[in-house]
Amino acid sequence: MARLTDHRLLTFDVYGTLIDWETGVLNAFNPLIEISGIYPTRGQILQAFHECERAQQNKTPNMKYSDLVATICPHVTASLGLPEPTSEQSANFGNSVPSWPVFPDTVKALERLKKHFKLVCLSNVDMDSFAGSNAGPLQGIDFDLVITAEEVGSYKPDLRNFEYMLQQVKEKFGVSKEEIIQTAQSQFHDHHPAHKMDIRSSWIVRPGALMGNLDEQVYDWKFDTLGAMADAVELELEA
Repeated sequence: MARLTDHRLLTFDVYGTLIDWETGVLNAFNPLIEISGIYPTRGQILQAFHECERAQQNKTPNMKYSDLVATICPHVTASLGLPEPTSEQSANFGNSVPSWPVFPDTVKALERLKKHFKLVCLSNVDMDSFAGSNAGPLQGIDFDLVITAEEVGSYKPDLRNFEYMLQQVKEKFGVSKEEIIQTAQSQFHDHHPAHKMDIRSSWIVRPGALMGNLDEQVYDWKFDTLGAMADAVELELEA
């Protein structure tokens, strides 16, 4: 089996792997819950969000992600039996993306991994939302390349996003598919399409995560956290 350190470049899902998108979604949705006095469970909220997000991404693959999150806000509330949000409340929900928090290990793990790999983002958001995250929760991390769904014109798990990434990293860095590890939490958005493309992948489980899980799990490496992956890389280099 190939070693982690046989590779030159890591492609990251951002929201769900580096950014704790489930906590971000819940925090942004909480004002609507408090106003309603109806309290669905964490699992119910996240399932409703994931289902509505997925349907809207299929329907409008060119829609900017912050607009998409605002668009689905009334659908999420309706599926949970909550009152319909105002346009301002929906907009606030969509604009919350840059404030979604990082996982505690993310920044230090990225700093460690950057010593050994090119770091590339392959994210399902828009450039403005990512720029806000990179200036806030991910401040100080200098990614070698950022690719967003807005740039590609489709959302993962569409294989076009992965095809575009392969083209870009080949042109910019001379890196081939065999030298890449797709590093992500979501089986649905990342690991299954990476597997179809014959791209090796590292599953960052983020224990307790709900969105993007599938019964069939595909991956080449598995770690609970990104920090644990950085540990494994450094152990390989010491061996």
